[in-house]
Amino acid sequence: MAVRKIVKIDEEKCDGCGQCIVDCPEGALQIIDGKARVVKESYCDGLGACIGACPRDAITIEQREAEPFDEKAVKQHMAEARRQKAKLPALECGCPGSAVREMRRPSPADPSAGDVPSQLSHWPVQLTLVPPNAPFLREADLLLVADCVPFAVADFHARFLQGHPVVVGCPKLDDPQAYVGKLAQILQQSSIRNLTILHMEVPCCTGLCMIAKRAMETAGVSVPVKEITVSVDGRVIAERES
Repeated sequence: MAVRKIVKIDEEKCDGCGQCIVDCPEGALQIIDGKARVVKESYCDGLGACIGACPRDAITIEQREAEPFDEKAVKQHMAEARRQKAKLPALECGCPGSAVREMRRPSPADPSAGDVPSQLSHWPVQLTLVPPNAPFLREADLLLVADCVPFAVADFHARFLQGHPVVVGCPKLDDPQAYVGKLAQILQQSSIRNLTILHMEVPCCTGLCMIAKRAMETAGVSVPVKEITVSVDGRVIAERES
């Protein structure tokens, strides 16, 4: 044990959004019981790369007695994490339920007639399952949507989905690093023209924006981004373009 700098997480402030995990190159942080935690002191170098990612200001650096930083252990830890991910089945090509499909949709019918067709143009939609070179992604104006948004927005299909491919995910409950990698592949292989991010107003949901930012950095590309924030009662409360 030695006195050194190490990350400190204020559990009262932390909402478990997971943005800090994306920014920790040593893999020292995980979401456990809904809170970000240091999984092993020897993985944390104390430099605080995760601090700027925290929207709740829940992360600081403190100086205290802790296990020394172990760069060799970090490399082994990250290598094992990559091996575990590599063992996951390639669901986008191995499961019949995730086979790529495209659907031709008619123009929206008159809602007053009680006939409102779906505007979903393809399958699958979950970001983990979508092949990065799927034909419906080619040079597309892509929607990146938090899981809860279509439930909150009553006219989601007519207002946002019509004419656009969509990928969905939860930045809090799913693996943000895996999402960064998959979205980077999509950006590289499908020449996405524009990205519209729809997320809920809750802080953890803004993790989709960080995932998109990291994906563009990883892919080495930059596309116009429109961010739309939805309230829990289904209203669009903010729009921002970058």
